[in-house]
Amino acid sequence: MDAISFGTDGWRATLDIFTDERVRIVGQAVADYLADEGYDDPVVIGYDARQSSEGFADTLADVLTGNGFDVLLPKRDCPTPLVAHAIVDRGLSGGLMITASHNPPKYNGVKFIPADGAPALPAVTDAVAERLAEPKLRPEDERGSVRRVDLVTPHAERARELVDADLSGLTVVHDAMHGSGRGVTDELLRSAGAEVFNVRDDRDPEFGGTPPEPSAENLGPLVEAVDRYDADLGVANDGDSDRVAFVTPERGHLDENLFFAAAYDYLLESDSGPAIRTVSTTFLIDRIAEAHNEEVFETAVGFKWVAEAMGEHDALMGGEESGGFSIRGHVREKDGVLMGLLGAAATAAEPMDDRVDRLLDAHGDIVADKIGLDCPDSEKERVISELDDVLPDQIADRDIAEVVTLDGFKLLLEDGSWLLVRPSGTEPKIRIYAEAASQERADALLAAGRELVEPLI
Repeated sequence: MDAISFGTDGWRATLDIFTDERVRIVGQAVADYLADEGYDDPVVIGYDARQSSEGFADTLADVLTGNGFDVLLPKRDCPTPLVAHAIVDRGLSGGLMITASHNPPKYNGVKFIPADGAPALPAVTDAVAERLAEPKLRPEDERGSVRRVDLVTPHAERARELVDADLSGLTVVHDAMHGSGRGVTDELLRSAGAEVFNVRDDRDPEFGGTPPEPSAENLGPLVEAVDRYDADLGVANDGDSDRVAFVTPERGHLDENLFFAAAYDYLLESDSGPAIRTVSTTFLIDRIAEAHNEEVFETAVGFKWVAEAMGEHDALMGGEESGGFSIRGHVREKDGVLMGLLGAAATAAEPMDDRVDRLLDAHGDIVADKIGLDCPDSEKERVISELDDVLPDQIADRDIAEVVTLDGFKLLLEDGSWLLVRPSGTEPKIRIYAEAASQERADALLAAGRELVEPLI
């Protein structure tokens, strides 16, 4: 049990640690938590496209039914957001998802999604972790049942209600990165009228030798396909399709900050409401909101905090620079499938490159970048604490106007640029983020951040 640790988004580990026995212990903890909280409706258990995932889902199903819960399983591997949607749509007690998201094949993971469909907050994950125990299964005649169900169709119907766009005449390339978005995001786009071409759309538990993370360095095949098919847009999903990335004809990989700005701008054409962004996400969102007399609320990094704030403020859209977004009316979980449709709808209304150019012309250029410095998990707290004692008055020849301590240290500079230093919640690293009006200036900020932090590690 000491090997099981719930982090930012559930428990992930390499397969030598992420074993069937430990997955059963997690299943028992979830069953006990739900029972103690008075839940007795069915539980949905999803799984991604990894070789081991369906077997682990069956293991969880055995434990949950052994505790008297009926279990719903998808008909095949599926995106995480479809599981979150099913919980709310069907009024379930909650759900479990077997996935290691964008991590390499040697990893797997499990996350618990509560009855509201939003990411579990620490109070919930702590309560589950406190209940880790060997399974205690009921006699056969007291156990629940297992049923295979369609999670794709109800989610697609809801997505089309939320983003009611005619994509006729739009050409899109979808890159599933061999993950669970294949046959889901692309079919949703087709159902709205788009002509869709596919790359990396076969199930490959090894993900073609590339981790299923839709970062710029991993999207070469999509960039090439957008050019080859003369497409209007490229859409990529990570391994479990809760995140999204886009490729445009002029820019290639579109920075996720710029997609957030473009999507929020598109939504504001027909609706109103505040935006939620993490402390590491662009101030361009604030400038767009101000132009529409809307507010922006800043949260710590992690979609659970975005989701919580979306509920509190009835936000029109919430998101983070790592590619996780959701919108009002949907479950408060990041959804790369729905975002693929939203990005295509925005592009159908105005070419994505033109929309981004217009926003930058109106609100000023932004360049966002980040680096990671290796730092053992055991040293992160000390490094951040000691950083407080050595903060200078200037960073890269600009005065520090304000220090925000919502998540690490965010240094707001007099010229409108900023530098953020915070501990990663998923890796043994200290993250350094910067935003400025040019790449040269962003590079200077990151270099100054490195110079500030490295001596402390």
